[in-house]
Amino acid sequence: MLRSLYSRHLYVRIWLAVVGGVVILTLMANWIVREAAEAERERLAPVPRNVVVLDAQDKPIGAGTALRVPGQGLEFDVTLSDGKAITLRVAPRERPTGTGGFAPWRTPFGLGWMIALVGVAVALGVYPIVRRITQRLESLQRGVQRWGEGDLSVRVTEEGQDEVADLSKRFNASAERIEQLVRSHKSLLANASHELRSPLTRIRMGLELMGEHPSQSAREEISRNIGELDQLIDEILLASRLDASEADMGTIEPVDLTGLAAEECSQVNAELDLADGTDNATLTVPGVSRLLRRAIRNLLENARRYGAGEIAVELGSANGYATVRVNDRGPGVPPALRERIFEPFYRLPGASERNGGVGLGLALVKSIAERHGGTVRCEDRPGGGASFVIRLPAAARSH
Repeated sequence: MLRSLYSRHLYVRIWLAVVGGVVILTLMANWIVREAAEAERERLAPVPRNVVVLDAQDKPIGAGTALRVPGQGLEFDVTLSDGKAITLRVAPRERPTGTGGFAPWRTPFGLGWMIALVGVAVALGVYPIVRRITQRLESLQRGVQRWGEGDLSVRVTEEGQDEVADLSKRFNASAERIEQLVRSHKSLLANASHELRSPLTRIRMGLELMGEHPSQSAREEISRNIGELDQLIDEILLASRLDASEADMGTIEPVDLTGLAAEECSQVNAELDLADGTDNATLTVPGVSRLLRRAIRNLLENARRYGAGEIAVELGSANGYATVRVNDRGPGVPPALRERIFEPFYRLPGASERNGGVGLGLALVKSIAERHGGTVRCEDRPGGGASFVIRLPAAARSH
């Protein structure tokens, strides 16, 4: 428990550093006081001294010894010339209350040297711990400074499990997210500028070839290119808003996937089925109806464009999640490319602009699913073809 607190919390380390400093201070002070007390005891140890008793004429009338008895003062043992032995005791001097028998400031080094030695001991004991902590903070500071200067690839070292380590992890995660957003926006801008040139070029050529009396086919071609251009701009703007997590995409409300899928399937003559054991109550999810409709429509449009033959949509639910499965009879997607097809502006090898689309449809499906707390994946359809599955958390059912 204590080890976990020490590794996870910076304030525990600082507190223990202070406690360690106090312990060192106490040990040093105790050692100094003990050495001083020992020196005092040696100085006050009883040492016999010769004593001579003189009469009024300064003639010796007796002799003996004198001893200093700790706590009792002086004691004189004297034998007079007539053989009589007497003992004389002198009471010790009274000391101020609370001082006991020893003054702690009477040390071999003096009070000033004692304080200086204790201060040096505390400084030497606490410095390595404090320095270790501040070095990690300085490393984090340098990383933030480099990142602020424009080096978005910089990351700081994640060491330990305390508050500094948590701050480093959060900084790295934020830096990674911002770098991905900047890279995504740069890629979006580059690819969008490329894709926008195609319909604009076709419109420009069509206008030049129309002449004074444009044919109906020329009008239809220009109208188709304008519609494609409008759709492309709409998809680019939607992709940009979905990338910005702080953007408001609409009001979250219960959405009935059954009704939503039925409306979209009727537009492309796709079959709609419910998996065994599925009821409409389990196919209600919290989300933005407009976005979920766009996701299903994009999958159906993708199946119509690249699939061959029938298109089927299957709704199901399991473990608190609702699933929308769009099946087609196309050539399928190679396993190695099943993640890449959800990248913006990515087309499978062999696909061209004649097939329609610019490679944003599936990327939008993935972004919409993730904004709703779900996922999307591509897998093989039994019997041939591809199957795209959106998995969304279902709404909590009231009891």
